[in-house]
Amino acid sequence: MNKHAIYHLTDTPWAYARDEDTLALRIRTASNDMRRVTVFYKDRYDWFSPWLQKDLEIMAKTELFSYWTTDLKVPRNRYRYFFELEDQNQEVVSYDEQGFEAPGTTNRERNAFQFAYIGPADVYHGKDHLVDSIVYQIFPERFHNGDPSNDPEGTMPWGGLPRQRNSFGGDLKGIIEKIDYLEDLGIDLIYLTPIFKSSSNHKYNISDYYAVDPQFGTLEDAKELVRVAHKAGIRVFFDAVFNHTGSDFFAFQDVLEKQDQSKYYDWYHIDSFPVSIEKLNYYTFANKISTMPKLRTENPEVRDYFFEVGRYWIREIGIDGWRLDVCDEVDHEFWHGFRKACEEENPKAALVGEIMHESSAFLKGKELDSIMNYPFLHAMIDFFAKRISNAHHFMDILARNRIIYMNQITRQMWNLLGSHDISRFLTFAKGEKKRLKLASAFQFLYIGTPYIYYGDEVGLDGGHDPLCRRCMEWDEAKQDTSLLSHYKGLIKLRKSSAAFSRGDFKEVLRDEAVIGFSRKWEEEEFLCFFNNSDQDQTFSLKGVQLSHWN
Repeated sequence: MNKHAIYHLTDTPWAYARDEDTLALRIRTASNDMRRVTVFYKDRYDWFSPWLQKDLEIMAKTELFSYWTTDLKVPRNRYRYFFELEDQNQEVVSYDEQGFEAPGTTNRERNAFQFAYIGPADVYHGKDHLVDSIVYQIFPERFHNGDPSNDPEGTMPWGGLPRQRNSFGGDLKGIIEKIDYLEDLGIDLIYLTPIFKSSSNHKYNISDYYAVDPQFGTLEDAKELVRVAHKAGIRVFFDAVFNHTGSDFFAFQDVLEKQDQSKYYDWYHIDSFPVSIEKLNYYTFANKISTMPKLRTENPEVRDYFFEVGRYWIREIGIDGWRLDVCDEVDHEFWHGFRKACEEENPKAALVGEIMHESSAFLKGKELDSIMNYPFLHAMIDFFAKRISNAHHFMDILARNRIIYMNQITRQMWNLLGSHDISRFLTFAKGEKKRLKLASAFQFLYIGTPYIYYGDEVGLDGGHDPLCRRCMEWDEAKQDTSLLSHYKGLIKLRKSSAAFSRGDFKEVLRDEAVIGFSRKWEEEEFLCFFNNSDQDQTFSLKGVQLSHWN
């Protein structure tokens, strides 16, 4: 028995409240080491009744570890428990808060793990509109030009080669005109990169958080966009850039003018005075980007200002949530407060973070509801687009990505295949559209929320920024209509059964190029298989009665 691999902790995601009456448990062991893992449990104040017991099931497996899970219920939601593990050689040990013992040789009443109580505030229920949605990201400047009168000087003809600073005239009226297209596609939620006043085409260096950039339209246009989208059953998320402002934001301009006499000097990370854009003696986003000075989000005045920004756009035009830019570089207390502020306006408002890596610290139900799942994206690119990893490595990555979050979180992760910050999937796949079709099928049947980057559904390609920000192709003669039909079919399939949005996920097969998993919800279950090779593949399954499948 490999005891070094065994791990459990009475904290998320190893022990957490699935609902008001259910404790979810997970424990890690060495891969293929155990024949059986059993949990013994009861009310923590029950001194006399025999222990209840329940066998755990494997929820995920990697090259090194197996992860076991089960759900427990006791009448008053007060839990005491320990594990019994039997390995392949029939060695049996007990595992509790004090470590390992031979069965029956320790004080279970004292040494058992304790999950003292599940209170209502301990339960994270998830956000239904995230779980059930198909997400569509829009880069407004490149989606559709609905109002040429607001085009910036020097606007390029639609469809030209994108560069860092050029404009093509996309705007809010353009999005409004295409809501029917999005509704017909089957989209439930659109996320817009920033629309606030800014000197760039991407708008991540914001100068006024309360003003729509004139090249995109007006406040009334923003209100109309939300109204029309909601009428079509589509929710709207805006992009919150609170890690940094633009250098022409009023507070930073005041610092440049008044220096250490400015009442805003401690809104920013100033290295020395006098502050100068030329000297760049202040902390910025990323690597010395002078137009994006970084905020001190621990400053109460900064918090109050941006909490009100969050409330304002929910209250005034009815947006449904925020995508949070660079949110892992903003402190946890800020996001605690921002969540509370947004939910004061709309309890259903959701927060989705841009984090490029493991994000469990932000996803415990008190800050973010989801993230843009970049680990999923990179795994999909390596396996399906580039074909440089095999099924074992690919599924190991996805397994690790599942076990670090509560199930409520995993179901609503934004599982993307592309964004405005990375080359498009088709470019990674060297134009092989069958690879995009296979990857998108996996994306829509896998656990989590499918996320489409505008244009992927009609065959847009493009390398790294700015080439991944090409104009949307609206000429049907130039669209890949076969690919578009494929996406419509996937969306229809996804929505045909709650098994795909809410169901349990179980891996049933992995070979060098072949993957199989099941999705189950109540009495309905689906087997899904993917052959990521150019040859026919033959495989066998154990323990699956195919006669029961349709």
